Amino acid sequence: MQAYGVRGSQNEGSTVQVAPDVTRVATGFVNTYIVGERSRWVLVDTGINGFAPLIKQAAEKRFGFGARPAAIVLTHGHFDHAGNVNTLVGNNDIPVYAHDLERPYLSGRSDYPPQDPTVGGAIAQMSRVFPHSGRVIRAGLRNLQHDEIPELPGWRWIHTPGHTPGHISLFRESDRVLIAGDALATMNMDSWTEQVTRTPAVCGPPAPLTTDWAAARRSVEALAGLEPRVIAAGHGLPIAGDGVSDALRRCAERFTPPARGRYVNSPALAGPDGLEWLPPAPPDLFPMRAAGAAMVVAGALGLMAAVRGRKRRPV
Repeated sequence: MQAYGVRGSQNEGSTVQVAPDVTRVATGFVNTYIVGERSRWVLVDTGINGFAPLIKQAAEKRFGFGARPAAIVLTHGHFDHAGNVNTLVGNNDIPVYAHDLERPYLSGRSDYPPQDPTVGGAIAQMSRVFPHSGRVIRAGLRNLQHDEIPELPGWRWIHTPGHTPGHISLFRESDRVLIAGDALATMNMDSWTEQVTRTPAVCGPPAPLTTDWAAARRSVEALAGLEPRVIAAGHGLPIAGDGVSDALRRCAERFTPPARGRYVNSPALAGPDGLEWLPPAPPDLFPMRAAGAAMVVAGALGLMAAVRGRKRRPV
């Protein structure tokens, strides 16, 4: 896996080769990870629907034709992380692991809380077109037992709720590699510029889809306590080096929710059967402003057309 020096560290901007048995596969704006060796490997998250051929191609490039994962592990069930599960499993007996609190959203029993574009920022505006519905995973979902996954020796899973109720992260003590899912990001997702440049930096979780900010803060603090040397997140480039743990610690210390938003002061409530209660949606002025701007543009274009028409009228 190619990782990059985090902003503010001595190796900022440098490329670091770490975790030779972890491969990042980008599916649109979200990452999946191939973890392991030819004899046994696991896919962590499955990306956005439609990218299954890309993931298969990456696996076959690494392990040979027909390479199949021993298991799939979902950090959570959002559309951009669980979109290709059914396609990748197909008719094969591949276990799919997810936290019990994600099961309602992966069995069709519940939808996720709706995204909150009123928090502001680039990803919030983009989220207006994101789905928040649950999905039905046809493969047999497996429960996570203790803190280990049989197909991932040396790794342990950690419950890191906040972004979703059953969100998990994965950590390997031997080389301090953290696969964080959306418990945090390694880019500033609120910046339009950073959607392109993706400057490596430790940031909080994707804001419009985070529905419990107090839990999200505790999760970031717990991950900071691991003192990872490598962070591979769902969004942004993987980062590595001596500055990573300090950057994560600073992120935890400075962690603050957005200034406004539906879930900032009142989290969505969820239980074993899924979503139970939603705080009221705040006024969203963007559609009205967009409609007003469209009317102004349309009016201006109409006026220009009328003026041009009068100038061309014969005397």
